[in-house]
Amino acid sequence: MVYWLMANPNAGEKDNRGAEFWRNYLESAGIVDIRDCSLDDKSWTEEVGPRDFILAAGGDGSVNAAAGFCLDTGATLAVLPSGTANDFARNLGLPDDPQHVCNLVSAGRTRMLDVATTDNGLFLNVAHIGLGTLPVRESSADAKRLLGRFSYGVALLQKLRVYRGFHGLIETEKGVVAGRWLTIAVSSGAFFGGGNEIPQASAGDGQLDVVAVRPRSLFQLFMTFLTVRLSRNSPKRTSTVVHLKSPTVSITTRSRRTVTMDGDIAGDTPLRAQCRPACLKVICEELVTT
Repeated sequence: MVYWLMANPNAGEKDNRGAEFWRNYLESAGIVDIRDCSLDDKSWTEEVGPRDFILAAGGDGSVNAAAGFCLDTGATLAVLPSGTANDFARNLGLPDDPQHVCNLVSAGRTRMLDVATTDNGLFLNVAHIGLGTLPVRESSADAKRLLGRFSYGVALLQKLRVYRGFHGLIETEKGVVAGRWLTIAVSSGAFFGGGNEIPQASAGDGQLDVVAVRPRSLFQLFMTFLTVRLSRNSPKRTSTVVHLKSPTVSITTRSRRTVTMDGDIAGDTPLRAQCRPACLKVICEELVTT
């Protein structure tokens, strides 16, 4: 059994949660067989076995890469939250205290988690089309360090007044919805965008959640967001928001649109995603259901 520590030195907004930071806590939890690895040199992945653990210390993009290695090798994924948003860690209900996290890794309690697969790879949290891709494309590293997860919101507000949306067709097993959209998010879990909750969702329910927002005034969008946040109920097919649940989703757009997955650019539309249920073994006490 080997613990592969994959730390992203550029992730996060503070605390410098790199390899040495986590190594101290891991050793305090009784974990000693730790080997450093990175995304720059992937030769180590040939040595990973199904009894091993891949410890991902980084943001959602780093965790996404580690999950791919785990699916290929049968290893267990352990998330050491070190990024800006840490939405995947929220799905797992991981504590903020790093020693508590490492104690969970040492205890080895696991759950099986869903993964969303596409032609261009996989995502654990969310795929975005439209306005939701702008923070990834335009939020600078300096802004992320200064404002943390709020840099995503700043980037959106800066563009919202001039962004008019795009024409798109959303196809699921529950039906087809077409129209002009401000943004479309396809989520495999219950959180995205730095802690925004998707009502009645879980990373282990075997479903993808599609949340699509139509172009409206800033006031209308704010009131819709506030209503959903306070009621904690799934939005119906209102004039502003559409929320659909389905194991498969296909989204086509009239013109090519950028697709981002777990905080990284993943290509262009069309997007075809499928939920692969209970396929990823993760360190977790209980999956969060919103």
